[in-house]
Amino acid sequence: MAAMRIIFNNAGKRFNYEWILKNINYTFETPGAYAIVGPNGSGKSTLIQMIAGVLSPSSGSISYHNGSSVVSADGIFKYISIAAPYLELVEEFTLEEQILFQLKFKSFSNNLSPVDVADISELKSNRSKEIRNFSSGMKQRLKVTLAVLADVPIILLDEPTTNLDQKGVEWYHELMKKFTENRLVIVCSNTEREISYCTSRVDVLLYK
Repeated sequence: MAAMRIIFNNAGKRFNYEWILKNINYTFETPGAYAIVGPNGSGKSTLIQMIAGVLSPSSGSISYHNGSSVVSADGIFKYISIAAPYLELVEEFTLEEQILFQLKFKSFSNNLSPVDVADISELKSNRSKEIRNFSSGMKQRLKVTLAVLADVPIILLDEPTTNLDQKGVEWYHELMKKFTENRLVIVCSNTEREISYCTSRVDVLLYK
């Protein structure tokens, strides 16, 4: 797998007349684990959505590179998986159906089967239960599992341990340890338990 790079060149984002972030010059690249940090409301989620190509910069540019090839902003979704509080699962699906639905868009890394994915999520006993009947912690496990196990080089996680108890946090760290080697991981959080393994930190307050 070629090295991925995401390059911010004087990038900024504003909504109406208010600048949320500005003058960002930064490069994210594989392999690496980056934490986006800052107080609540400071623009962390805005930045991760810019990285994902969901939000376009209001100034400057963001470019994506796969080895020596340039990837268009419209095509970057093929290289990215994301889990975030504002992204919902299909509540009418069962666990099994949600996993199979994901396979229509992205395969799983390491040739993992749907049964493997359910097993890794530790939700296998609930495979026939509709997601709307899951607890908030179960839904979060599933979101993070689907994002991390997707066969893509870039993983974006926004507050990944939301609604997880201590056992769930330990599961999350083991998941990241096992399945993110040689990938680009970007975690948006101001909670140390979510980002303790990250080797680089990006403080959004530097771009206000």
